[in-house]
Amino acid sequence: MWQSYLNGMLVAFGLIMAIGAQNAFVLAQSLRREHHLPVAALCIVCDAILVAAGVFGLATVLAHNPTLLAIARWGGAVFLLWYGAKALRSACAKQSLQHQEGQGMRSRKAVLLSALAVTLLNPHVYLDTVLLIGSLGAQQPVPGAYVAGAASASMVWFSSLAIGAAWLAPWLARPATWRMLDLMVAVMMFAVAAQLIFN
Repeated sequence: MWQSYLNGMLVAFGLIMAIGAQNAFVLAQSLRREHHLPVAALCIVCDAILVAAGVFGLATVLAHNPTLLAIARWGGAVFLLWYGAKALRSACAKQSLQHQEGQGMRSRKAVLLSALAVTLLNPHVYLDTVLLIGSLGAQQPVPGAYVAGAASASMVWFSSLAIGAAWLAPWLARPATWRMLDLMVAVMMFAVAAQLIFN
């Protein structure tokens, strides 16, 4: 059982630590301190559900249904381009963390819907979390322990990212740093969208 748990944890850590659209979104929300803990919790729950679904059969379904992956691919590309353009616009404006806070926080519902879209409209989530992690988990001696290990890795990573970035926010609140963050988010979103469109 423990071997399956550790395998799930190590595989999940290896995939989620790479900076992608989801991590960039959590980082930005955490630096803004804009509902960052609910966003992290949502990402943890989504990852756990997707891994469990992949381990217990969805990986096989997706592998044999390219239409579903195509829908996710193009929907994800459109959303990521829109979100990247929004971040690029922010990067070109003179602003700081305090300036953004002065504009008022978005509602928790709006932020969580954006987090859900970044998570579920990104086909890389299905390729990595469902197909890759799920396929490996289905071969484990104790698949349930593997799912628990992957969920633990997600919980540790997103909690650390949300709490750590929020803690660093006062030191990262300068306008130049904030513009750099928005630019990084924009580049990441455009890069992932380009991979979806041209691959």
